Amino acid sequence: MKRAILLTTVSLLAPFASAHAQVNEVLVIGDAIEFRNRTPDVNPVLSYDLEYFQRFEPVSVGEMLKRVPGVTFTADVGEYDGVQMRGLSPEYSQIMINGRRMPGGEGDRSFFVDRIPAEMVERVKIIRSPSADMASEGVGGTLNVILKEGANLEGGFAKLGAIFNQDGKARASAAVAYADTFGDTSVWGALNYQGRRNAKDKFTTFWDGDFEELTGREFEDDTRDGVDISGNFDISSMIANGAVHLSGFFVNTDREEVEIVRADELEDDAFRLEANEGQVEDISQQSYSLLGDGEWDLGWATLGVNGAWAGFREDSTSDSNAEEFSYDDFGDIEEIELSQERETLDTVDDEFGAGAFLAFEDGGFDLKLGVDGLFKKRDGANRAFEFDFDDDEWEEETDPGAIYTIKETRIDPYIRVSYAPIPAMGIDLGLRAETTDRNVRSDNGTVDYEATEWNPSLHMRLSPTDDDQIRISFARTVRRPSFGNVAPYTQEEEPTDEDVTIGNPRLKNETSWGVDVGYERDFGTMGIFGVNGFYRHVSDMIDLVSIGDAPGLDGNLYTPMNVGDGFTYGIEFDVSTPLDIVGLPDTGVFANYTYLQSEVTDAQTGLDRRFRNQPSNVYNFGFIHSIPAWGVSFGSTYSGRDAGFQEELDEIRKIEYDGDLEAFVEKRFGDMYVLRFSVANILDRAKLERISIFDGDTAAEIIEARANNDVDESEYEQERSGAFFQVTLRAAF
Repeated sequence: MKRAILLTTVSLLAPFASAHAQVNEVLVIGDAIEFRNRTPDVNPVLSYDLEYFQRFEPVSVGEMLKRVPGVTFTADVGEYDGVQMRGLSPEYSQIMINGRRMPGGEGDRSFFVDRIPAEMVERVKIIRSPSADMASEGVGGTLNVILKEGANLEGGFAKLGAIFNQDGKARASAAVAYADTFGDTSVWGALNYQGRRNAKDKFTTFWDGDFEELTGREFEDDTRDGVDISGNFDISSMIANGAVHLSGFFVNTDREEVEIVRADELEDDAFRLEANEGQVEDISQQSYSLLGDGEWDLGWATLGVNGAWAGFREDSTSDSNAEEFSYDDFGDIEEIELSQERETLDTVDDEFGAGAFLAFEDGGFDLKLGVDGLFKKRDGANRAFEFDFDDDEWEEETDPGAIYTIKETRIDPYIRVSYAPIPAMGIDLGLRAETTDRNVRSDNGTVDYEATEWNPSLHMRLSPTDDDQIRISFARTVRRPSFGNVAPYTQEEEPTDEDVTIGNPRLKNETSWGVDVGYERDFGTMGIFGVNGFYRHVSDMIDLVSIGDAPGLDGNLYTPMNVGDGFTYGIEFDVSTPLDIVGLPDTGVFANYTYLQSEVTDAQTGLDRRFRNQPSNVYNFGFIHSIPAWGVSFGSTYSGRDAGFQEELDEIRKIEYDGDLEAFVEKRFGDMYVLRFSVANILDRAKLERISIFDGDTAAEIIEARANNDVDESEYEQERSGAFFQVTLRAAF
């Protein structure tokens, strides 16, 4: 069966195979749809080759993941950065590139997946429950992004394209890659240039009470404009009785974000200017990774060793200014108050990792003994300045503890036993001991934390027929506190405008016990269907707790604490298949749907609530139709989610998104060229936020106001960015 693919993909399970394919040999007309792969893993893993996503021309991994079960984003319209697996906040997801964690700029330890270009991806793997030989993080799941490599590929490709925004601006994209083999050595190299622009409009109305009386409005223009330049390389070689593998990846982001805000207040049934505000943020970020590994057959066992370095750098500056207007009794401008502030963010984050294992095979019994080590150092400097108009100079107002160093050392030994008593059954049993030795140092002092978590795992796969698989999994996972929570510095306007939050370096790790039960049906040439139910019980959950009044402000002083337990559960469906059964072999359909529920007892109010901003429903469905005689394909996909709630002590924020419709049409010229037109956000989806604010001078008064639904102020925000049009030409050589 030929597949309609534009870029060759390579099986990671055979990285040193001798057979190679020419790029132009696989750039052909084929099936109408690429369904997800069926994996041999005993633990629950979903695997998607790039072809599953490619025709809709995703710019990044973030845009690819819109079509994966249970994955959503809490981001502005047109942005797909912090991935939410199973609807949980990004800190509950583990992001890996080629099996290694990547440090990111976010304080919650998450890595923005929109910084990984789709062009470089071979496949993405969603690991719902971990085996013992991988890090036990990822309460919601683990995303492993496998980059292309040259072991099974010869030749190259080039791409030219452009993205057109609704505001008439265009940004170019280009990529080139090449692979070849020299004796026992295979090489791959790729470079990618991606221009990006997202111009958004936000409109906010302000009300007294529960949307009872309009008091003001706000108009905001938010434009994000920048360039990502990225590259990766891969070298594989046979040596003695084994093979070695060296790969690297980098991405450089330069982006400017400009926000212009006009705020009006309603006075005597007329709007008048209250304030003009502007902010310009210059963002410079770099991510790097370098990985080397090797495996050798010793006769009596297999020896594996690996070493890796991953780094993140950020040097960003945000300048903001404001004009606030006051009026006299006649409605004339009496005074204009000017302010100008600057914030700088400098982050240097390095992770050094190494590991080794011995694997023994004896018929259907496999034993793997190994150890992984990781040393991490993160230096952060969050400086704040205010401009003194009298002295015409900047004055630094950096909070204590805002310049800090966090060090973490982990030594994680593990044992994994795999057993297949009969061909139709596989059992995987493991135990991983994860240690955490953390040191937090700032001018507020030094705090040490040590912990050891024993994380068992048990996975079982049953195959009653060649087409059916049942998986049952049980595993314990860990979530380490975010850097923003353990760094002992004061953050103003967090979690809301009048509040202050101070870090707590003594936070313990969160842990979770999880169960997955799934069934998968392979339709052969007709696709695949899967259903999976899951449950997670999370202990020592971290949440903000009010410890008093915010100094000098009208809000509260917060600090993060380990406050108790919570749980989440759900069921995930996915299907992708050509419509042979109804006589439409050149038409394929795909769909997924995830139902999610959760419960947490809020540390402030004592009330039960959901995990923050976790929706109840996440879905995606679409089709692809091919006309082989014309060399033409076209298709469309629709994705969406329902509302999530972001609750703080004095605020409840309901967040909703309209549905997202995408479409493409492509024309293939022989087996060398593809011209594709695609459009995203056809329906001009909106992000809608409904905010209820409760009044009170103390936490007890706010809790009482919430219990009585006594809303003091309300806000309603609408954000849109318009459609994105893309034209792409690809060529194989």
